[in-house]
Amino acid sequence: MTRRYPSARAKSSAPAVGSVTLVEGRSKELTSLAGRVIAIAGAGGNLGPTVVGRLAASGAVLALGGRDSSPLDALAKDLGIEADTASVDLLDADSARTWAEGIVARHGRVDGLVHLVGGWRGGTPIEEAPLEDWDFLHGLLIRTVQHATKAFAPHLLTSGRGRFVIVSSAQGQAPTHTNAAYAAAKAAAEAWTLALADRFRGSGATANIIVVGAIVTPAMRAESPDKNFSTFTSAEEIADAIACLCSDAAASMNGQRITLRGAS
Repeated sequence: MTRRYPSARAKSSAPAVGSVTLVEGRSKELTSLAGRVIAIAGAGGNLGPTVVGRLAASGAVLALGGRDSSPLDALAKDLGIEADTASVDLLDADSARTWAEGIVARHGRVDGLVHLVGGWRGGTPIEEAPLEDWDFLHGLLIRTVQHATKAFAPHLLTSGRGRFVIVSSAQGQAPTHTNAAYAAAKAAAEAWTLALADRFRGSGATANIIVVGAIVTPAMRAESPDKNFSTFTSAEEIADAIACLCSDAAASMNGQRITLRGAS
């Protein structure tokens, strides 16, 4: 079972939030996640280590979900933390529901769900794009969101301070023709999230979207130390935004798109 997490915190920044700013320096009480039970779907992906480490450093009790729990166990060990890990197939509604109910059974509640499941197919002109790409992306980027939110929404409502955060792409609002299927799937996932925000209205729970460009992780910097990543969105900045949205500091933010696109 997860307890408290001693973990080094990544250097933070103050990301802009449309007309709102996630302000650095707010009271530790407002930004603390101490004791909150937060599930992370897709924790084994590229963003996983940075997001898991950042939320752990804020005191969250973390439940990590992925197709295979073994890499999640290894991640927790590498970060020097304890975590509740589970193998879950978010393409299966029953598997998603079992994961959510298991977390509640072990920890008494769920206060947040961070959705990091991602993937991409594309790169061909729209008239040549295989519709099989849509079938794949529909499952990966839409169906997983639907199953996860349907499984967790009742528990997030019960929490009174439930949080749902999804990482999306600028393609969802400004699609390019070589990414038509990907953009359509991202737009659908965003629409579903905004509908969830409407469901949460007045309950104390929130659902928000973080919009990013190409992502750079610490591992990518280490592999390519001479590459210019200035136009990329850093994993650390994304993790900071997620932590803020999961905290009381963002209690009034619901149904928002937070854009983190890197330098122009």
